[in-house]
Amino acid sequence: MKRTTLVAAALAAALTLASCSGAGEQQTGDAGDSGTSPGVTDTSVLVGTHQPLTGPAAPGYSRISVGARAMFDYINENGGVNGRKIEYRVEDDGYNPTRTVEVVKKLVLQDQVFALLGGLGTPTHSKVIEFLNTEKVPDLLVSSGALMWDDPQKSPMTFGYQVDYTREGKIQGDWIKKNLAGKKVGLMFQNDDVGRDSQKGLDQFIADQIVSRQGYDPANTDVLPQISALRDAGAEVIVCSCVPAYTALSILTSAKISYRAQFVVSSIGADPATLTGLLQEFGKRGGTEVSAPQLLNGLVGTGYLPDVSRADDPWIKLLREVHQKYIPNEQLTNTVVFGMVQAFTFAQALKAAGRDLTRQKLVDAMSSGALEGPGLTPFGYTQQSHSGYTGAYVFKINPDTTTTEIQAPVVTDRENGPITPGTLQRKTPQEINLFGGTS
Repeated sequence: MKRTTLVAAALAAALTLASCSGAGEQQTGDAGDSGTSPGVTDTSVLVGTHQPLTGPAAPGYSRISVGARAMFDYINENGGVNGRKIEYRVEDDGYNPTRTVEVVKKLVLQDQVFALLGGLGTPTHSKVIEFLNTEKVPDLLVSSGALMWDDPQKSPMTFGYQVDYTREGKIQGDWIKKNLAGKKVGLMFQNDDVGRDSQKGLDQFIADQIVSRQGYDPANTDVLPQISALRDAGAEVIVCSCVPAYTALSILTSAKISYRAQFVVSSIGADPATLTGLLQEFGKRGGTEVSAPQLLNGLVGTGYLPDVSRADDPWIKLLREVHQKYIPNEQLTNTVVFGMVQAFTFAQALKAAGRDLTRQKLVDAMSSGALEGPGLTPFGYTQQSHSGYTGAYVFKINPDTTTTEIQAPVVTDRENGPITPGTLQRKTPQEINLFGGTS
């Protein structure tokens, strides 16, 4: 019990140190208006984002913008998109909704960005979605799986990116029902739309197996009460809909109280490399040396992008090249890959919008249904749907922290429709030909 408290205190200290370690990173340039749209000149287009460079979601997620910037550097060095270089401005909101409102208003009203890209977090981005749509700012590829991003009638400028939490919950629930039948299941989730939307999917398949539901507040690093409640309820399986820091803390806390359960973790917190670093750091700060590979061995996760370890994948080959050239000292994790892919997808939409660039043309390009990318399941973008990736695969972490796919990609809807095989003929980066002329 004492060691668990030390781990929680260490995490709190680590997050406090992070909150003092920096402000919003920026890359500025000529953001003048060429008469087409705010943030657009003849040679550049300015986009902005809010990211948790500090605060409770910073461990892991602060590296997303590092990956995105590296991809934009690669794109710009190859001539940009339709003759324009992409300027990328990152503001730190500390995963604090009040701060999110402040920095997003700055980006839109003061900096006059052309679009917002990949704003991260359900509790944070939900506070600016109405503002962005009122101001008619393209709000693209939101870094959250909440259902609210897919509402073209109410929020026509907003588009999701990652598989939504309900789809992912359905896929996890279906896998558990088939492979862990009869096991008692406990839920550990962030106490907002992450948890609510995930349970909508899980309950369709395993409501009768669930013995305890425990939410956590991202402002409180002590999860001992929740993990103890799951143990006391007899949960043999823990489904963790948690950001990386709280996935790691849940695993560490379980180990400290000698509670062994099968973890099934959603894509937002299941990156092995990120978890390895967090487990080692938080364990050490808590006064305990831990074996991250041992703690992660057997963990089951879901994903929709190719794993960074897939060296033969044509997209991973490109991303590794970008990593090696632009951020060689940064660990290449699936979280960094997330940012790289997000940036490349934005560039695809920008190319499709054409040289005569307007915000509405960018939204029309997103709605066209023509976007393709590294994902192992298709996007759901149409005029009637602003949903991102529509499915996921299931993997298990091996003793050496590599992963093995244990269920091929499947797709489903956000309601109660069937889960079906995810048949997708992915184009390679060369076939997409991002730099092949102008639209």
